[in-house]
Amino acid sequence: MGEKIKKVKSWLSSVFGDQPVPEFEVNTRTVDILYQLAQSSEARCSDTALLIEDLKQKAAEYQAEGVHFQDVLLQGVGLSCASLSKASTDYLSALVDNAMVLGVRDTSLCSFLPAINNHTNVLLEAEKSNRRLERELMTLRKRLSTTLVLRSNLQEDINKTVKAQAVESAKAEERLLNMDFVTTKAKELSNRRERAEAQFASRNMDESLTHQAIVQLSEEVTALKQEIMPLNKKLEPYMDLSPSPSLAQVKIEEARRELAAIDSQLEMEMDFK
Repeated sequence: MGEKIKKVKSWLSSVFGDQPVPEFEVNTRTVDILYQLAQSSEARCSDTALLIEDLKQKAAEYQAEGVHFQDVLLQGVGLSCASLSKASTDYLSALVDNAMVLGVRDTSLCSFLPAINNHTNVLLEAEKSNRRLERELMTLRKRLSTTLVLRSNLQEDINKTVKAQAVESAKAEERLLNMDFVTTKAKELSNRRERAEAQFASRNMDESLTHQAIVQLSEEVTALKQEIMPLNKKLEPYMDLSPSPSLAQVKIEEARRELAAIDSQLEMEMDFK
């Protein structure tokens, strides 16, 4: 426990430097957490230091290699950086930039070709993926267009249905109002009929004077009139004859008897009613 606390205090002092270390509660849990952080920090610092040393070593190697190439160019060809033209310097800068973009170790053809092939394959795969995505996008656009048309048609059908439902609701409400009115009127007429029947019953009214009996009697009278019409037609030829007292008297008596019989029958039926 004591070694951990010493290590934690040493690590905190190195982290905060000249600033004072904040106060914290010293217990087993906080010391363990800070100790783990200290170990992780030291491990990362060690890795970083090794990486820095490696980069320094590579920089030194690149620098030595650059000096070597400069010596070779100067001694073998008689070229130096100062003697190169601006175009040559630009070409060299472009070559270096391409090498850095491609991530190659040097600017040799053996390094450029695999890197270019690799990037070409990546470009082809990207173009292939792009074409596939364009096809999928076109399919989605077609589906979206179809969906929008269906949505528009569905919205139009919904609007029509809402309007039709509003009209049907208004008609149904009107029918209910009419039904209520008819029901109320029917109840009123039924009450009036019951009161009238009670009033007629209290007055001991003859059934033969009811509307139905009078209508039936009128129909029978009409039928009897239809039966009398042929007899009147039989009398019409005799109306134009010159009067013969004996014959006319006989015909008149016969007609009177027939009329009397019909009147008697009519009176009997009316009395029966």
